[in-house]
Amino acid sequence: MEDHPKFYGLATVGTKGQIVIPSEARKALNIKSGDKVVLISGPAHQSKMISLLPVDDFAKFLNKFEKHIFTVKKELSKKSSGKK
Repeated sequence: MEDHPKFYGLATVGTKGQIVIPSEARKALNIKSGDKVVLISGPAHQSKMISLLPVDDFAKFLNKFEKHIFTVKKELSKKSSGKK
């Protein structure tokens, strides 16, 4: 996978607020008819940006992140209490 953003084309928002994901993007993200996707807003400085992720990929990310939460909290606790 490339390490920089990829331009997949343009999509028009229809009267019902729907968009069609360009076929190249669907192929790259392995999105098929009926699949669910997650839409996430961009950072505050890019408030008009959204990211689209297949639900399964987002779930995998969350699972990995959850595994590290305890370690992160432990390290933050050490730093806030002055322990090493």
